[in-house]
Order: sequence, then structure tokens, then C-alpha cells
Amino acid sequence: LGFSLSLCLSLSLLQEDIISVLRDRSHIDETFRLAAEEKAADYAAAIQRLRKIYHTSIKPMEQAYKYNELRQHEISDGEITSKPMVLFLGPWSVGKSSMINYLLGLNDSPYQLYTGAEPTTSEFTVIMHGEKIRSVEGIVMAADSSRSFSPLEKFGQNFLEKLIGIEMPHKLLERVTFVDTPGIIENRKQQERGYPFNDVCQWFIDRADLIFVVFDPTKLDVGLELEMLFRQLKGRESQIRIILNKADNLATQDLMRVYGALFWSLAPLINVTEPPRVYVSSFWPYDYAPDTSRELFKREEISLLEDLNQVIENRMENKIAFIRQHGIRVRIHGLLVDRYVQTFKEKMSFFSDPELVFKEIVDDPDKFYIFKSILAKTNVSKFDLPNRDAYRDFFGINPITNFKPLSGQCSYMGGCLLEKIEKAITNELPALLSSINSGKQPGLSSCEATGCGEKPKNRYRKN
Repeated sequence: LGFSLSLCLSLSLLQEDIISVLRDRSHIDETFRLAAEEKAADYAAAIQRLRKIYHTSIKPMEQAYKYNELRQHEISDGEITSKPMVLFLGPWSVGKSSMINYLLGLNDSPYQLYTGAEPTTSEFTVIMHGEKIRSVEGIVMAADSSRSFSPLEKFGQNFLEKLIGIEMPHKLLERVTFVDTPGIIENRKQQERGYPFNDVCQWFIDRADLIFVVFDPTKLDVGLELEMLFRQLKGRESQIRIILNKADNLATQDLMRVYGALFWSLAPLINVTEPPRVYVSSFWPYDYAPDTSRELFKREEISLLEDLNQVIENRMENKIAFIRQHGIRVRIHGLLVDRYVQTFKEKMSFFSDPELVFKEIVDDPDKFYIFKSILAKTNVSKFDLPNRDAYRDFFGINPITNFKPLSGQCSYMGGCLLEKIEKAITNELPALLSSINSGKQPGLSSCEATGCGEKPKNRYRKN
């Protein structure tokens, strides 16, 4: 009996010790304001308005001039309605999965992501909101057009077997989606994975709203594979956040040396004026190691949570800005194709060889002022112009005779493609953004609902 009481007492004390080393998570809920009710109706109305603008004003020109064959990026309804995506990248066993478990409070639950000292994550794992907890196969995710993952089919069945989704009813996942990636292993070539790993990473990088590149201070192994990853991150520096995780494993003086070594290693890879923000802390549920800078780590953690929350709060504004940027690129593409078509028609004569005429134009567009004329006549920045060599390949697949000039892209009922896309860029999308910022209901206007307003001019009727 005495032994039993002693054992029970020991177990009770052990349980209290385990509970005591768990970190308080209340600041996570407070930062994300998970207890507050969101105005879901307003957000849904804004999304529907944005979707309508895209389909009626931008997509027609996109399809008429085959823009997706130039940029290889077609915007789906799933991408418009999707939540902000946070991508976790980095070497193996640096704490990417543990960080997601900590943010969502999944530790010691049946659905926590598996973690360990060895390379544990071999799949691309998408953690998203759902009515009930369940896993979704990659093949199912790619086949579902309501999601934003259908374009991933192009990477083949071997990759889809390495893609998995986890749905769960979590307040944070109502506002954001997390993507956990396989760790980079420097002594293994990426082609050994059986699918184009770098291409898949690029697909997620292009669509991520925030990119966490996670490092372990005890193993800063910056090799060829990590260099390749940072080359893929070029142009996305504003979305990158570097995490120096497991910082309580080192004494303060050693941590300062590691911090400097990390910047020294990454400096050649991140060639920008302002380096990405670096967060130094330990992102897992257990208390910091004794005799470490726990106050610093706590402040760093709260700063990172506020950074993430800012992306969540601005998700509608970012989506509008993304669609507007896409619309500007589509407009520039339409203007360039129109100029190529007009130049081709001007240079053609009865005795001309069409192939030779167009080859001369596409090989030396500056001779015919293709790009300069766009800058001279329209409010287009020279920094937004695409690479002129891309149009040699574009017209190699799509003959110039397949396209009509912009003046021929008008109809009595539908109006003109150029006027519609310019109206979306200059008026409709900025107005939607203003309604979001002012808190007004971004619903349809009375004229859009009833069809009133000025009728388009009949361009085929003589005055």
C-alpha cells in the first residue's frame, strides 16, 4: 500500500512537472483575435465583387490574346476565393512542422504533424479549414476545382502521391492556410524525389502571401540546394521572413555569433537593399531552456505573430492588388499583341511572304517601334514591359493571323475589351479597395443589379 501511494504521488508530481514546462499560449489567441467574430458576409460580398470584375473585365482579354500561354499562370476561381497561404521552407529537422503544431495548438492531439530529429516530412502538407478533421489525398485536392490546387496536376501523379491535405475546424484556419514542405537535404539531389521538387516549390512560392524560411542555429548548412531555393525566391523578398528557431539551445553569446554567421552565409543569396526580417526564438509548446534570453524570445515571437496577423488582416486588400497587377499585365500584353498585328498588316503587300515579314518584325521589334509605341501612347511603365524575346516563342506557338486588333474586339452589347479592362484597373478595383478600407458594404451597385446605365455606342452605325 505504501509503495502504491508513493508511486501515485510520484506520477502526480511528474504530471505537474510536465504541465509546468508547457508554455502559455494565450498571447497567440489574443494576437490573432480568435475570440472575435469576423464579418464573414462583408468578406464574401467583396470576394464576389472581385470575382465579377475579373470575369467580366479582365478574363475576356486574357482569353482573346492567350495571356496564360505567355506567363503560364491562369487565375482560377479557387485562387480568387482562397485564403492567404503561409509557406514553410528550410532544411530538414529545423522545426517547421513543430512550429505549425505550436501555432495551431496541435501538440499531443491525434492530428499533430509528425516531428523528429531525423528528416520526417516527405510530403507537401496543406493544413486548411474544414467542417471536420480529415485528411485529403493529393489526387482529390487536384481534382476539386473549388480549391486552388488543381494546377498541381501538371507535376504528375508521383507528386500528387506526395501531396496531402489536412482539414480541421480551427478558428485560425478560417483565415489562413499553412503549407509544410519536405526539408532540403544537401547530400541528396532533388531529382531523386521522383518529381520536379524545385518546380513544385516555385509554384507554392509564387502563390504564397508569407514565406517562412526556418533555420536551426546548431546546423547552418548553406549548400547548393539552399542556394537554388533562394534563387527561386528572387523577387519575393518582401514576403520572406527568416526564422532562427530553437534559439534557446545556445547561450546568448553563441547565439550572437550564429546570427552573424547566418547573415554572412545568406548575404550573397539575398541581394537586396533591405534584408528580410529575422525572428530569433523557439517555436514549440515547451518552456524556454533556463538561463536564456526568454524575454527577448517572447517579444520576437509576438512580433512574428503580429506580422502574420497583418497578412491575415490585409488579405482582401492583397487579393485586390494581386488581381489589379494581373490586369495591368494582361492589358500590356493585349496592347503589344495589337501593335504586332497592326505592324504586320502595314508591312504586308500582295507580293510579300507572310512568314518572312513577321520574322523580321518579331526578330527586331525595336526597328518597328513595337515597345516604344506602347510607352508613348499609353500610361505603361517601361519597368512593366515583358521580355521581348518571350514574344518570339509566343508567336511561334500562336500565329499572328490568329489574333484580331483591339479595334476589332468590340461588340454592341459587350463593349470593347480595352475599355473594360482599363475601367477595371483605374476605377472598379480602386473603388472596391476604398469600400473595404472605409468599411462600406462592397456589394453590387444598383446599375449592375438592374442593368441600367449608358448603353455602349454602336460602332457599326454611321453617324
